[in-house]
Amino acid sequence: MKREEKSSSIDRMCSWKTSLAGKVFFLLLHLSLFISPALSLEFLFNSFAGVTNLTLIKDARIDASVIRMTNDSNQYSYGRAFYPVKLPMTNSSFSTSFVFSILPQIPTSPGFGLAFLLCNTTDPPAALASQYFGLFTNATSPSVFPLIAVEFDTGQNPEFNDIDDNHIGIDLNNIESTLATPAGYYNSTGAFVPLRMRTGQNIRAWIDFDALNFQFNVTVAPIGVSRPSRPTLTHIDPNIANYVSADMYVGFSASKTNWIEAQRVLAWSFSDSGPARELNTTNLPVFEPESSSSSLSGGAIAGIVIGCCIFVLLCASGLYLWWRIKKGKDEEEEEIEDWELEYWPHRFSYEELSSATGEFGKDKLLGSGGFGRVYRGTLSNNTQIAVKCVNHDSRQGLREFMAEISSMGRLQHKNLVQMRGWCRKGNELLLVYDFMPNGSLNKWVFDRPEKLLGWEQRRRILVDVAEGLNYLHHGWDQVVIHRDIKSSNILLDADMRGRLGDFGLAKLYTHGEIPNTTRVVGTLGYLAPELATVAAPTSATDVYSFGVVLLEVACGRRPIETSVVEEEVVLIDWVRDLYAKGCSLEAADDRIREEYDQGDMEMVLKLGLACCHPDPQRRPTMKEVVALLLGEDPPEAPGKVLSDLVRGGGAHDLDEPPHSPPSSAPI
Repeated sequence: MKREEKSSSIDRMCSWKTSLAGKVFFLLLHLSLFISPALSLEFLFNSFAGVTNLTLIKDARIDASVIRMTNDSNQYSYGRAFYPVKLPMTNSSFSTSFVFSILPQIPTSPGFGLAFLLCNTTDPPAALASQYFGLFTNATSPSVFPLIAVEFDTGQNPEFNDIDDNHIGIDLNNIESTLATPAGYYNSTGAFVPLRMRTGQNIRAWIDFDALNFQFNVTVAPIGVSRPSRPTLTHIDPNIANYVSADMYVGFSASKTNWIEAQRVLAWSFSDSGPARELNTTNLPVFEPESSSSSLSGGAIAGIVIGCCIFVLLCASGLYLWWRIKKGKDEEEEEIEDWELEYWPHRFSYEELSSATGEFGKDKLLGSGGFGRVYRGTLSNNTQIAVKCVNHDSRQGLREFMAEISSMGRLQHKNLVQMRGWCRKGNELLLVYDFMPNGSLNKWVFDRPEKLLGWEQRRRILVDVAEGLNYLHHGWDQVVIHRDIKSSNILLDADMRGRLGDFGLAKLYTHGEIPNTTRVVGTLGYLAPELATVAAPTSATDVYSFGVVLLEVACGRRPIETSVVEEEVVLIDWVRDLYAKGCSLEAADDRIREEYDQGDMEMVLKLGLACCHPDPQRRPTMKEVVALLLGEDPPEAPGKVLSDLVRGGGAHDLDEPPHSPPSSAPI
């Protein structure tokens, strides 16, 4: 390259390089034009049989000719495999190709997947031992840590906005992907061909990184298919400069919890000085689901044939009788099974709900997420409803889910979104709720500056939600743990009164029972810190989430705000620091400063911090929260934190930093 061409290329990049990390990386690129190519990194493994020059972490190991990432016999397992020599990022771009296989023991079990990564350490700090590819925690760290992962994800985590359970994503020091796309490839005609990555078949991946343009190209295809000319995913992002260091390890990482999912790497080629060398895929092993079939004697085969004939006759007779019973009914109508009659008496027909929602048209779609799509509808009597569609993989799973949801359908409180009935079509369950015409609280606090909620309205809505949550915890024959308290799940009726909705994650327990669950769910920013080490939710974890809602409504700020200075990114920490300095009112929403009584606002801010105390034993109960919001004496003897709060005590209880979860805590 001529010196003039180098200068021109560098000048084109200078327009956007304003961040310190960008300048550092730009300097490294500039130097890379003059350094010796001896720093390049290139290797080829057509098989891993006998390979000893890899760095294997935790449960990763060489199994015959492949790398096994996790240990089937361990309930919680993770593994990482790295090339032992760091990649000098001053060499800019790189190209890699590898073959992987992901095979679950039970096809319907939750999936985990595999990640290719670049990291400046083989042991990322605060990574959980059993989830998130063994790389991340379930919280976003505001500090920059150099880690880039390309995830081949075979599970769906709605709390991290996963698009589905079979996708490819780019992760920049965060389990939530910056960009994701369904797994598949583009054939020679340009048509997209979906590719299931969780069948055990050998899948080849190509990853190319162009450092000059900060561009990732990721391509996948089954073994036997030539490399597609169009990548599956292309991502260009100058912010990538913030997630690299001078040199980084390259390798793979994976994790699992209770369910066995064999993640294997069968071959690997890498080069940072040109295209990676071609892999020889002709003799790679093939992994298939275990078969229980065995050789049978002739007599056994004859017995099976006779048995099959009898079975076919019985089935034919049964089908005929079933057809006679079903004759005359609409083909779309589902047969009502006995167990369904145990639940709500009102069962809507599918045709009724389809007509009410305009055939579930896009113009009726209110929203969608990991737990279903929600449509607006109007019944024949002009009643407004909301219809939530929930899919399940099996009839048994649907039955268990329906049993739990039906119990919640019997909840009766003015501050809960009321469930009106249900409908089942195949393995799809349609839940019918009262329609909330004013949407969710978060839109009125954050997204509608022209219709900003005043303090009195906010105050009333907080009381409404507190009373509804108090009913769930203390007012019914079972304890209901909501597990996803947040402002977007607080809906407003026609009178702008708050109602708590979306019970898709809720769990029921008998009073006094110890909760037990194996998976942390919820939304980033609202999760209590103890969930990092103890997965079981309690009423105290709901109180913590409600405390976050108190603070965000009072402050007009989201729980995690990335557009502010570093000290103010995490709302709870910012308010706690101001409270410790005796100036908590500085956190109050400036847009409504003329509307609130300072003593009242200070009480709500203190109550929010008390609810968010890092020690769950020192948080108030919802009975105490309701009493304080209503200006009444607490119904029970308050704990130390709440007692200090009532007396206007100092910050010695509320300014303790939250406990950081250990990096090896299984969840």
